[in-house]
Amino acid sequence: MVLGIAGLLAAPVLIGGRLAVAGLILGLAALMTAGRTGAGRGKAVTALVTSSLAVVVAALAVVLLLWYANRTQECYRPDSLHQYAQCVRLHLDAN
Repeated sequence: MVLGIAGLLAAPVLIGGRLAVAGLILGLAALMTAGRTGAGRGKAVTALVTSSLAVVVAALAVVLLLWYANRTQECYRPDSLHQYAQCVRLHLDAN
């Protein structure tokens, strides 16, 4: 459960996906253990839900990062930060 929550919080920083995958694996193991013993089922389900959400958010962050990089690839060698910002604005406002 803790890895799912940590993964959800860290998903936009792109390390949350790894935490979320670990949370999914451990959540599944906990759910199977809870099926045998009957204890901790709620925490296992919570771990699976938060980890799944974190995987989705991390995937969305990767897609947005790739989209941004593709749209602004011509701006990567500016002489100044002002030129970079102006180039990015120009490319993002084009469509």
